[in-house]
Amino acid sequence: MHVGLIKRVGWTPVLTILLGSLFHGCTVNRDIMFKTPTDFQYDVVPDSADFRQLFRIQRNDYLEFRLFANDGFKLIDLVSEAGLDARAVQRLTFKYLVEYDGLVKLPLLGRVKLADMTIREAEMFLEDKYSEYYNRPFVQLFVTNRRVVVFPGAGGDAQVVNLENNNTTLLEVLANARGLPRRANASKVKLFRRGEDGHRQVFLFDLSDIDGLKYADIVMQGDDILYVQPNPEVARELLYDLTPLITLLTTTLLVIGIANSFSR
Repeated sequence: MHVGLIKRVGWTPVLTILLGSLFHGCTVNRDIMFKTPTDFQYDVVPDSADFRQLFRIQRNDYLEFRLFANDGFKLIDLVSEAGLDARAVQRLTFKYLVEYDGLVKLPLLGRVKLADMTIREAEMFLEDKYSEYYNRPFVQLFVTNRRVVVFPGAGGDAQVVNLENNNTTLLEVLANARGLPRRANASKVKLFRRGEDGHRQVFLFDLSDIDGLKYADIVMQGDDILYVQPNPEVARELLYDLTPLITLLTTTLLVIGIANSFSR
């Protein structure tokens, strides 16, 4: 019945409707982000010594700041008195925002620039500044809101990984994101990192073979975006798109056939 009906109606309208609906609602590769043309020029990866440098303070970071005199004698005194007095230490801890221009407003010093410094450089810088007011100052700094956005390559899944250590590497971030799923393309790992001019640099790494091991120890910076491109699943996604259309077409032909049989 269906074949005869198609012959009377003609294949062209049926195929036109089917293909039009398919391409209109096609979902193939729609979950792949940050596509680049074949001639896209990625940024050149710097020398390993520079690219594996320690984490640096950035704009919009929140700094946990502690200051003690006499090389931190008071801090040791707080710990030694009746065990670890966490509340007393917390009362001496304050948080300050690194503003858009890289400056931080601190007590006595006013606004000082700490952006682009490592934690150690910033601590030594502040100890030198506070030596005008305190005897042998001891400074502790912690960044509390460091994070990396990771797209592990599953086609839609993403995680925000907090950087708890100053030297968290690319491989550790991928491990915290539960590694690469089956669909991930290990040869297309993209890192989007904000440069000194404020624009994102785009680096491409191939982690599919042992030669990619040299990139595994890259130290991640706050506000990095790590994107593993997923492999397209063309057959599955085409089947996913075609199934409702085939069902609709079959149902339509069945209804037309039944209506045609009653009209005889």
